[in-house]
Amino acid sequence: MTKPLIYFLCTGNSCRSQMAEGWARILGGDRVEVHSAGVEAHGLNPRAVDAMREAGVDIGGQTSKVIDPALLNRADYVITLCGDARDACPVTPPHVHRLHWGFPDPARATGSEDDIREEFRKVRDGIRERVQEFLRDL
Repeated sequence: MTKPLIYFLCTGNSCRSQMAEGWARILGGDRVEVHSAGVEAHGLNPRAVDAMREAGVDIGGQTSKVIDPALLNRADYVITLCGDARDACPVTPPHVHRLHWGFPDPARATGSEDDIREEFRKVRDGIRERVQEFLRDL
């Protein structure tokens, strides 16, 4: 049996979808194939890398990519993490299960550096919970 392909999408593939990819790789292990992309490629956000590293997950080697139509068409699950990606995601074949997990963009957080880091942590932890639930039901 082939393992399911999960494709996480976000606006810039810099924070939320990268975190989701990292969590799914760690929590899903060899049971799943995981990728992430964005409507645009904004580069990997260093604060997202730091927040994930704090939780024991290294996403520093991941890269920011735009949506690959071949992967999109091969995916079993396409999971959008923001409204922009949900609205801009190209049409997918009927076999693709599309899910939407809306999370605020931590890169838009304001305040002190501690406030911003805390927002990244909240989003990181929320994504971890959703990925755990998803994988448990897979």
